[in-house]
Amino acid sequence: MDHSQAGQDAANARRAAWMRVLALADPAALHGAFSALGSVPAHQMLRPAQTGMAMVRARSGGTGARFNLGEMTVTRCAVTLADGVVGVAYVQGRSLRHAEQAAVADALLQMPDWHDAVQEKLVQPLARQHADKVEAQARVAAQTKVEFFTMVRGED
Repeated sequence: MDHSQAGQDAANARRAAWMRVLALADPAALHGAFSALGSVPAHQMLRPAQTGMAMVRARSGGTGARFNLGEMTVTRCAVTLADGVVGVAYVQGRSLRHAEQAAVADALLQMPDWHDAVQEKLVQPLARQHADKVEAQARVAAQTKVEFFTMVRGED
């Protein structure tokens, strides 16, 4: 792999990470954090937010053969900023506003002038909020954990 390919792979990984945070964000929390950005550049819709279905695939035990688990509702959106930067988003559920705001945030994160501010005011708080939610769910699940053990009978 050459050096430029490694750099592109790293950039793609960073973009995938912030797109994941935006997609997993609570829609109300995203809206609040998005409002904290203030006035953002105008955008045009390349693909207005629309809702559809996507097939969810799984593997038995995480390693087995793939199978179709079922369908889920997904909303997608694509926007472009005045300078031609394109932002896209796919979010679970039917929130058109969530998909549009995530797409605009994706576009802004690709702009050097906006990247740091959007990371600080939007992505990092949403990532912390999601991590806290996952940790709280893990604590609740841990309360129901059952430890199984075998007792040795005392017969000779």
